[in-house]
Amino acid sequence: MCDMSDDMSNMKNSSRDYAKKNVSARTAQDMLRIASERLSTVRYVFIVHIESGIPSAASRAALEYADAVLIGWPDSDASDVVKPNHSEAEKAEDAFKSMEKHMGTFRAAEKRNDVKEMTDSIIAVCGAVAAVRKAYQPGFPLPTFAEISRVVQAEWSEDMDRIASESDRMVNSDDETGLVNAEMYIESESQNGSQSGAQAGSQS
Repeated sequence: MCDMSDDMSNMKNSSRDYAKKNVSARTAQDMLRIASERLSTVRYVFIVHIESGIPSAASRAALEYADAVLIGWPDSDASDVVKPNHSEAEKAEDAFKSMEKHMGTFRAAEKRNDVKEMTDSIIAVCGAVAAVRKAYQPGFPLPTFAEISRVVQAEWSEDMDRIASESDRMVNSDDETGLVNAEMYIESESQNGSQSGAQAGSQS
């Protein structure tokens, strides 16, 4: 497994530096760029931790959520990026702080290889980053985690049913092969026994 400690450490240091800025100093370029970088980093770290096994439905949904939040990420000078009013700017600032807090939780869980808590944390990070994006790009349709989770859960259940069915088929196939082999062995031994008996009788 890749050691992601350097990436996470750099992210932590830049978070501290950025936290020193006040709300008015945080431009749309700052907010959008850093929020997308944060989510991209934790998404990558999360993939590294879950790729060796079969991801749970929640883990799959978390990745789908991250992809949905990041897709088509706008440049700060895009035509549909707006300057939020004071109320919306405060909401974006609160979301940004929430993102940083949950990233701290994610980092701690990553060190323990606690995939469940990493899953919960990245979902929370996604929600915060989505709120930042919504403040600056209000017209972009962002799905909720609940919406994504319902779809992913259904797909995951279908995949698990298919895996179980395939596993049962292979077990039954192995059983049938074993039975055939056993029958062939018994028949072979029976023939060998008959031949041995016949040879013994002729010699006597």
